[in-house]
Amino acid sequence: MNILVTGANGQLGRHFRLLAPQSVHAWVFTDVEELDITNCGAVESFVKTNNIKLVINCAAYTNVDKAESDEATALRINAEAVKHLAAAMARVDGRLIHFSTDYVFGGNRNNTPCTELETVNPTGAYGRTKLAGEQAAAHCKSLVFRTSWLYSEYGKNFLLTMRRLTAEKPEVRVVFDQAGTPTYAGDLAKAVFRIVESGEYLEHEGIFNFANEGVCSWYDFAHAIAGQCGHTDCRVLPCHSDEYPSPVHRPAYSVLDKTKFKQTFHQDIPHWTDSLVRCLANIKSIEHDQVA
Repeated sequence: MNILVTGANGQLGRHFRLLAPQSVHAWVFTDVEELDITNCGAVESFVKTNNIKLVINCAAYTNVDKAESDEATALRINAEAVKHLAAAMARVDGRLIHFSTDYVFGGNRNNTPCTELETVNPTGAYGRTKLAGEQAAAHCKSLVFRTSWLYSEYGKNFLLTMRRLTAEKPEVRVVFDQAGTPTYAGDLAKAVFRIVESGEYLEHEGIFNFANEGVCSWYDFAHAIAGQCGHTDCRVLPCHSDEYPSPVHRPAYSVLDKTKFKQTFHQDIPHWTDSLVRCLANIKSIEHDQVA
């Protein structure tokens, strides 16, 4: 089977690149330079030419603040492109695996983990466009994985930012009144890879939550990063969200309930603190190889 991974240069896509050599399938990796997924004709032609039977869509517009002033672009990438991919897969009786976000819930909550059956209520452009993407994915046989606070060794993310800032500054202030779960992209990619390799993706459809285990605030996450990096000279201090004005109302509590995922696919999910240690070790290894 031929598998297409879009957004292959991003956090998730790069981890699928690392896993692909272990697969029994043939994997094709593209980013915007090789395939513009907002172009319906280009998607249809690429799928036909390369005999694609499964698309894993890692492409996304993820700038939450900028989406407020550029919702049209966010909608084109997060929803319209997904509609094109779904239509292409429907034509060949293929499957689509797509990724969504805790931002589809939005608003303040009662500190109860979000299940897949909960009513969605996005409060910003990013959440609205990702919800539209979920709805677009349903136009073919598809699996949608909602995740939260994604980070990895690659690209731009909270882990890499805090690792740099706590090395450079004597003090950083991070919000403590937003709670969720950091998710290591390597764990999410590996979980989906197992579902593909086992053939389970053919047996199930719909929305599943996936994040690492555990709960923390952004402050807790930053404090753990500084500690694991040995940046003891930097003081990590808690602050309120309103000290950092934003055009987006971010969810105050967006912990994802993973019960459905674990009961369906019978996979254990690592705790976020353990995954953080592994990711930081990988970063050191990559930096060592670059120097060598």
